Formats: sequence, C-alpha cells, structure tokens
Amino acid sequence: MAAASEILRADLLHGRVALVTGGGTNLGRRAAIELHAVGASVAIAGRRIEVLEEAAPLVGARCSAAPGDIRDPAGAAAIVDAAVAAHGPIDLLLNNAGGQYFGPAEAITGKGWRAVWRLNVDGTRAMVDAAVERGFGSRGGLVINVTVSPHRGYPGLAHTGAARAAVEELTRAQARALAPRGIAVVAIALGRFDTESLRKYPAEVVRGAAQSVPLQRLGSMDEYAWLVAALAGGLGCHLSGSVVTLDGALDDWDGAWPPRGVLSDDGAVPAEER
Repeated sequence: MAAASEILRADLLHGRVALVTGGGTNLGRRAAIELHAVGASVAIAGRRIEVLEEAAPLVGARCSAAPGDIRDPAGAAAIVDAAVAAHGPIDLLLNNAGGQYFGPAEAITGKGWRAVWRLNVDGTRAMVDAAVERGFGSRGGLVINVTVSPHRGYPGLAHTGAARAAVEELTRAQARALAPRGIAVVAIALGRFDTESLRKYPAEVVRGAAQSVPLQRLGSMDEYAWLVAALAGGLGCHLSGSVVTLDGALDDWDGAWPPRGVLSDDGAVPAEER
C-alpha cells in the first residue's frame, strides 16, 4: 500500500502529473513518494531502467518509469515523452537529478569540471526546454530546480558550487521567460541531508556533516519531500524566481550555534547589562 503524507492532505495534487528526475533513489524517490501520497501521478526518470522499475512500486500504483539521460537533449525529450504517454501533460517538473565528486579546487580537471557542469546545468536546461516544448499543457505548471547551500563557498566542491550558482541564475531567467505561459520556476537550495548516499561514508563523516549544521542535525528526506509537495500544491506559483533554502541555517553559519568562541567557561553566552 502506498504511503500517506504525514502533513499534507491526500487530494492536494489530485489529477496532477509530476515528473521527477533522479527519482529512483534517495531524495528524488522520497519526493516522488510524497507527491504520489497527495494525489499526483508520477513519472520517475533516470538512466538505469532497473533502478526505476524497482522504485516505481515503492512510489505507488500511479507511478511509471521514464528512462533517459538528461544531459542529452534527445534523452530529455524521451523522458518527457514517456511521462506524457503514461499520464498526460505534466504539471510539475522536479529537476532533482544532479551530482558531483569531492576534490580540492586546484585538482579538478577540465574533464571533471565539464562532467559536473553538463549534469547539473546542461541537464537542468535540457529538461526545462523539453518540458516546455512537449510536456506542459495549456494550464501551465511549475518547475523546481535543485541547487546547494551554503552559498558562501563549498570547500572540496568548487565545481558544483559554480554549477549550482548558474542554475540559480537560470531559475531567475526561466521564471521571467516562462511567466507568460503560466509556468513558474523555483529553486530549492539544499544543505546536508541524511540520505542513503551519505550513509555510505564512514560514521565520522556523517557525524561531522551533522555537526557542521547550526541546527546540529542533518535534514531528513521527509523535509525535502514536504517542501516539494507544498510548492507543487500552489505555493510555488507565488515564489517564482525565488531560491528557497532548506539547510538548518547552514547558509548563515558553519557549525554549532552559538559558536564556542563567544561562550563563557560555563557554556553560557555572555550578556551585558544596559
């Protein structure tokens, strides 16, 4: 039996169609499950059909697989065509797919830079172009692009920081360009989340990631999925052109709050009387 939403009503997206790239695993799959739980029909996209076919039953009865490579305009078109063939015109495109690898900025090769850029920027653009051309119907819809936080620098991930910044500017440009067609475009900037991919790293890496967040915990995949569904449920229209940051205050500060440097010996924040 498909999961029910913990916070949103079951008919919020009744009759709507969502296309989720990177929908076979991790955050994309969890968002697809939530969208289905609130009434949407969902197409999940990715390069590996076996992953999509395994994930689709977990999402629900109204879920289909749409295999293809978002980095290739023909692949993006094939994904959109598969979603429309299965469910009809789409109402939501969630550009969840993306990726990067760790490495110091000075060690990033041209090949590695282009690979990250092609996936995160070119793939996002190809999917939006395909969805606008052949996916969205006359009633318009919503595009959600996914970027990263913190915005003030991403040590070890200079290539993805630059690529995701480009996606945020692309989001603003797309919001202006697509408004006359009734299509809103929003970006979500994600901080550090507790995903299956993160759990593959040693425990100290996971622990350090949580301690780097002022809230002192990783984000849950539920929180991401709830935001996606809420935006798709109507909120996203009025946030068109905006970047919504979901990161436990990581964009504002790196580490626990208050910082140790302002604490007294007893762990309190000094207070001056006036």
